[in-house]
Amino acid sequence: MAVMEVPNNARIIDSNAALRICGLRKAFADVHAVDGIDLEVRTAECFGLLGPNGAGKTTTIEICEGLTPPDSGTVDLLGLNWRTGAEELRQRIGIQLQETQFPEKLTVEEVLRLFRSFYRRGIAVDEAIALAQLEEKRRARVGGLSGGQKQRLAMATALVGDPELLFLDEPTTGLDPQARRHLWDLVEGLKQAGRTIILTTHYMEEAERLCDRVAIMDHGKVIALGAPKELIATVGGEDIVEFAVGCPATRSEGPGAPTAISSEALKAVPGVQSHREDNGLHQLSVSELHTAVPRIFAALEEQGLHLSEFRTHSASLEDVFVRLTGRNLRDE
Repeated sequence: MAVMEVPNNARIIDSNAALRICGLRKAFADVHAVDGIDLEVRTAECFGLLGPNGAGKTTTIEICEGLTPPDSGTVDLLGLNWRTGAEELRQRIGIQLQETQFPEKLTVEEVLRLFRSFYRRGIAVDEAIALAQLEEKRRARVGGLSGGQKQRLAMATALVGDPELLFLDEPTTGLDPQARRHLWDLVEGLKQAGRTIILTTHYMEEAERLCDRVAIMDHGKVIALGAPKELIATVGGEDIVEFAVGCPATRSEGPGAPTAISSEALKAVPGVQSHREDNGLHQLSVSELHTAVPRIFAALEEQGLHLSEFRTHSASLEDVFVRLTGRNLRDE
């Protein structure tokens, strides 16, 4: 499958779609939160929506969940839509919102029994409690739970109806690393059982591990679509080198001493695929890191510059987003 950078009017057709979005638009006053997107999510895949805050991903999810009406466009879920099949859809989907408010006087078990009563079929309350690792908090009142425990309770309420299609909007926010990895295992198990999962997240490791495909959104549009590995390959190198420079090694204190870095000289270094600079931090995408780094050091030395910062990391979805938008994924 080829990686796609998606034009505004693109149509992506898949006959095996659990979710199909066509021409979706939503504006709040003068802000176009969702600006004409087309997407399809395949049955039994974990599909990620990525983007900074304000990119439009949560609005898109809320429209798909039937919580927010679109201004225009269509959304079909499991062959149904919210205009004619709302009752059936509520029985077949599960939703975890970014923030869920439960009655604080109820216990964990009481909340789950309440949610289980909404569904014609589903899993046992005991099973939902075990899946969310809340056994020790079964009889604890919601008001006494930590933020992470409330997140796990929200996950349990999303699962108690045994959904075919599951929406997870930043599900691991507030979780400790151990609880986050437990949720990853849970999501992978649900996917293997044939569930379709739509996930929004700010954690790149999470998206790369869980998602079969991801769509990157910015300013209400889908700007890239593909499998994580395919998108990462578009960065142009296997690794990223980041550095900042201090004063030139031979610099005098007088005005006019050279401090600029020659981008052309850096891109001429064998193994360097691209160079960008943001607020004094330089970023190179490189192949064959072990041979490129010494050559980068030599190129900087030839320009009379010395390093004040230097680090490397494997190319990631974060780097894909920076390449496409010039911003970091977690930027407000």
